[in-house]
Amino acid sequence: MSKKSNYIADENRYEKMNYRRTGNSGLLLPELSLGLWHNFGGSDNFKNARNLLKCAFDNGITHFDLANNYGPPPGSAERNFGKILKKDFKNYRDELIISSKAGYGMWPGPYGDNGSKKFLMASLDQSLQRMELDYVDIFYHHRPDYNTPLEETMGALDLMVRQGKALYVGISNYQPKEAKRAFKILKDLGTPCLIHQPNYNLFDRWIENGLLDLLGDSGVGAICFSPLAQGMLTDKYINGLPKDSRAVKDSPFLNTEQVLEMLPKIKRLNEIAKNRNQTLAQMAISWILKDDRITSVLIGASKTEQILDSVKAIKNTSFSEEELALISDIS
Repeated sequence: MSKKSNYIADENRYEKMNYRRTGNSGLLLPELSLGLWHNFGGSDNFKNARNLLKCAFDNGITHFDLANNYGPPPGSAERNFGKILKKDFKNYRDELIISSKAGYGMWPGPYGDNGSKKFLMASLDQSLQRMELDYVDIFYHHRPDYNTPLEETMGALDLMVRQGKALYVGISNYQPKEAKRAFKILKDLGTPCLIHQPNYNLFDRWIENGLLDLLGDSGVGAICFSPLAQGMLTDKYINGLPKDSRAVKDSPFLNTEQVLEMLPKIKRLNEIAKNRNQTLAQMAISWILKDDRITSVLIGASKTEQILDSVKAIKNTSFSEEELALISDIS
């Protein structure tokens, strides 16, 4: 039997983080949330995963974001998170916001993917079993499914809340047109959409073309993933490509050609960050948080130092007009 955890959270944790209201809801989220997309799967170091979660919570990061397919293998991040929750966070469940999602392929056959009520309800039940939870705080539809009526997908999210298996619901990766329809359907059902999770960073600003305005007007929160553009918006590549980096390993999301193409921009942005007494990663996060329509930035981490570095970003989220013009000119 595994040794019981003696983990006691830092008593000053809430003084280290700022919290923002999520749209028009009553829910406050930390300005930084921790995503478990990488580094928490079955092939990752379990002890390191525990340390990352403890470090995050000790610094006021109360929101842990998962999905059914996070791993590898799919499902293993939720399973590991459930074990860590039991070992270290049993006494802190009511201080945590735990989210999960479904929408990508998870098991074979016609009911293991997309946005049908059949798939979504089964997915949530499986996620709860893996994490050994009675409910999640937020459940998202992970991506739009253009072959399933939006009314069916949103109806499933509404049902989850009515069944007490999710407190709030959200959507991820939806374009403005579909998002607007989703918000209307959910509002009419009596379960308003809490939050939208899009990718957003200095190199990918698509949400500025209508989505941010829609979220602001609709009273829906925003939590942005990939704030560092898969590591490009850090100083990791300034002096060459480290052998153990995601780009060199040719991740499905990043390769050496992309990095080399963006390197001149990365170097120029790094100079602006230095003049702000920030690392490039800190500035990239601060730049997103400058907009009060953004509720939280979703960070990933493989080392506790990365979490501590990111937390410093919340201390300086104001930019001069000159800085913003320079950044826009580069990105």
